[in-house]
Amino acid sequence: MHEKSIEILNKAIADEMTAVHQYMYFHFHCDDQGYDLLASLFLKTAMEEMVHIERLAERNLFLKGEVEMAASQAVQKIHDVGAMLTLAQHMEETSVLDYNRFANECAQNADSNTKKLFEDLVNDEERHYDQYDIEMENIKKFGESYLALQSIERSRTNAAAGASPAM
Repeated sequence: MHEKSIEILNKAIADEMTAVHQYMYFHFHCDDQGYDLLASLFLKTAMEEMVHIERLAERNLFLKGEVEMAASQAVQKIHDVGAMLTLAQHMEETSVLDYNRFANECAQNADSNTKKLFEDLVNDEERHYDQYDIEMENIKKFGESYLALQSIERSRTNAAAGASPAM
């Protein structure tokens, strides 16, 4: 009865798994470069995407589906912050389009609860897109100085605390 919804939920889970992996990769590299604000943003977004996976999986199990836990794509090994943000925006924009389409498909299959879940997820994905858009605007507005300030702030914090850099 809900085969189409289960298929759609598993597609969304795979895409969210990809997002978690990609954002954690970006988090590690931003952290390594001393870009604490961006590293924190990628980490926070990855954790929110994990919550999405949980919500999607719970709905899938309620519908008596099997939860598929494979990412839809491999991690893209990007180290340039601008390229990271561009990919993140693209991923979030794609999710918004997909989740709106998925909500409509679920409605056509008389599954209003799954439809509502996807509508709720659209709000989160639009917020993520906006956060990445703001960061892109900051880089355009302030240039490399924006990133340099993040590294300087980390150095200042570490020096004040007497901390040694992570190895």
